[in-house]
Amino acid sequence: MRASYLFTSESVSEGHPDKVCDRISDEIVDLFFREGPKAGIDPWDIRAACETLATTNKVVIAGETRGPSTVTNDHIEAVVRAAIKDIGYEQDGFHWKTADVQILLHPQSADIAQGVDAKQPTNAEEGAGDQGIMFGYATNETPELMPAPIFYAHKILRLISEARHAGTEKVLGPDSKSQVTVQYENGKPVGVREIVVSHQHLVEDMTSNQVRERVEPYVRKALPDGWISDKTIWHINPTGKFFIGGPDGDAGLTGRKIIVDTYGGAAPHGGGAFSGKDSTKVDRSAAYAARYVAKNIVAAGLADKATLQLAYAIGVARPLSIYVDTHGTGKVADDKIEKAVAAAMDLTPRGIRKHLDLNKPIYARTSAYGHFGRTPDADGGFSWEKTDLVDALKRNV
Repeated sequence: MRASYLFTSESVSEGHPDKVCDRISDEIVDLFFREGPKAGIDPWDIRAACETLATTNKVVIAGETRGPSTVTNDHIEAVVRAAIKDIGYEQDGFHWKTADVQILLHPQSADIAQGVDAKQPTNAEEGAGDQGIMFGYATNETPELMPAPIFYAHKILRLISEARHAGTEKVLGPDSKSQVTVQYENGKPVGVREIVVSHQHLVEDMTSNQVRERVEPYVRKALPDGWISDKTIWHINPTGKFFIGGPDGDAGLTGRKIIVDTYGGAAPHGGGAFSGKDSTKVDRSAAYAARYVAKNIVAAGLADKATLQLAYAIGVARPLSIYVDTHGTGKVADDKIEKAVAAAMDLTPRGIRKHLDLNKPIYARTSAYGHFGRTPDADGGFSWEKTDLVDALKRNV
């Protein structure tokens, strides 16, 4: 492994066009998980796969669902408008009240259902909702066991967003992007070489320097002491103006920010997006499980960093393969860790959903600032960030 190098990751805010779409798609998943039990539907039977397109004053939602009849198009539209309002869009080209919302959801395919539902005569056990490969990753370079570049890129935007929602930064709009280039020495992050923040402003004639005055304090607060030096290069609104933002400035789609959602390019990604999918879709649930296991491997002291790959086939319950790579940092052989993983956790789709308690309305909160490196919530959100598998892994190596 290289000892000294630069590595860069980016983040985007909740007001980025693609993130607006991720939020809407996940709000619909949450809606089905909230309303299903009220209508007497077992949460295990809820299905949602929602894709969203957003452009100038237009939102189009398509996909497949299975759930209570109480979830009407009017209900969905109200949830969509509430999400856009919460993000903060009240501009002429994209407004929560006036945007045209088109809903094109229909029932889940029976052909897919027969491979997933355990109740089907062809399937004794719940199968994976699709084929695919999923990756999880963890590294001890931050307390959250995340790669430093993506973790701090998220933190910068999250701090600005919190200030904007609190009314402290009224001149800043919802749409923004950040990018952090971290200097590594002897394999450890030690500082920041380049910082990029492009932030929408609501006063049209604001200059880049004026935007920098607003955002720089949050950048400095987000980064560790001593990481910013006189050698750090700043790029704040490098185009000079960012007044038109959100879906009015650039069309958005669900699932286009999968590297932002995961590890910022520091680890592989299987290709599947997360947002808009219920927990039968292993693109989401198995990626969460892979992060959970990788994080627990590092938390257990079995390695300084770990990549875990899982593979599935549609309609098949057991994972086709479990692969662990500790990148030369393992205290135990990788093949022994693989066996410990298989013994410590049931990695079938149903086993993952049960272990991580995923049949809940916990997904809208994941749609911005990363699905990983977050603090577990009391209601079960971000359960895959817990380190409660440590003892089981240690017992089985």
